[in-house]
Amino acid sequence: MDTGTMLAVGIFIIAYALIITEKVHRTIVGIFGAMLMILFGILSQEAAVSHIDFNTLGLLIGMMVIVNITSETGLFNFIAIWAAKKVKAEPVALLAALSAITMVCSAFLDNVTTVLLTVPVTFSITSQLKIDVRPFLVSQILASNIGGTATLIGDPPNIMIGSATGLDFMSFLSNLSVVCLLIFLVTEIFLIVVYHNRLHTTRELQARIMQLDEKRQISDRVLLKKCLLVLAVTMSLFVLHSTLHLETATAALSGAALLLLISYRRDEPMIAKVLSKVEWLAIFFFAGLFVLVGGLVETGVIKMLAAEAMKLTNGSVSATAILILWMSAFASAFIDNIPFVATLIPLIKDMGTMGMVNLDPLWWSLSLGACLGGNGTLIGASANVVVASMAAKRGVQISFLGFMKIAFPLMVVSIIISNIYICLRYL
Repeated sequence: MDTGTMLAVGIFIIAYALIITEKVHRTIVGIFGAMLMILFGILSQEAAVSHIDFNTLGLLIGMMVIVNITSETGLFNFIAIWAAKKVKAEPVALLAALSAITMVCSAFLDNVTTVLLTVPVTFSITSQLKIDVRPFLVSQILASNIGGTATLIGDPPNIMIGSATGLDFMSFLSNLSVVCLLIFLVTEIFLIVVYHNRLHTTRELQARIMQLDEKRQISDRVLLKKCLLVLAVTMSLFVLHSTLHLETATAALSGAALLLLISYRRDEPMIAKVLSKVEWLAIFFFAGLFVLVGGLVETGVIKMLAAEAMKLTNGSVSATAILILWMSAFASAFIDNIPFVATLIPLIKDMGTMGMVNLDPLWWSLSLGACLGGNGTLIGASANVVVASMAAKRGVQISFLGFMKIAFPLMVVSIIISNIYICLRYL
């Protein structure tokens, strides 16, 4: 291992240690770590910029703008009260209901967009019932990543796998939806058992919720119609983005630009307000994280680890599928899954050229491992970081280790279920 590689690994490990211990804010760690990669010559400035996934950042910013404008209409309070009344404001049932909504939405939107929509709802209803919001936020993080695993457009690794293999929307849905539903049910049962003692409110507060008129929460019906129209257009672009040869960021930013145009053409204070509510801490953290991981990609560390792992299986489809599942799960819990999946895709394709006929189990193993592995830690997936950032803005801290104590064992359980599913269905 040369000096550059050792430096890259050292910077990466120190950065993650600081993020885990929370001695320094993760955004500062991400930016400073990225700068060290450039200052020590591991990456040039141009190479560092090339490793930043601007499609992911554009998608996040675009959807944050749309959601921030939509929040001005009172729609989120309407949904919160409607959902709470449907389950009679019982906290346990509400936890399951909001998580189910999150999972279903994440399958058809991307998971970051989904949590941007559901987190304000969650804060609104839990504050009215005076119950701890953290169990709800943890549940929705996990549900968003599970739901995103089920479809082609739900999570970036699936978009990359679909693009590389030609697997379409229905292929993902038919192969992954059943196992994702099972994992979701197991996860919710576990969370209800763990958090049961914290999911209590009073009859008076429940009665007060049941008496609320959700329709009165809508404060601006004209703006709401504009928001729903733009959301419909944006979602249509997401579904058709591969057909139209558009990136998902283009769809999100086009929707944001259109909504700003038709809502606040010359209203500078409102434009400033909407843009100031973008989760810039999360955006800059992701930019830094992409550069940190880029240092490992550029020095060949990720490719070396993946290639060495592949040698262990001696070309066996079964052994390779199981190894990819577990390796991608544990890797995705600690490093961003996008560069990891980008590294494994050509390696799996190479295995096909070397005589491995049936690659389907490998692709589904990669999808399940990379997407579900993101549930392992607070920085394992984009949705996790965004929820933590939104919570911090509202004065609620979700600690790295506190989240990991609950989420990591659940991630391992989800991979065990995925392992059994792959063995029974494909191997």
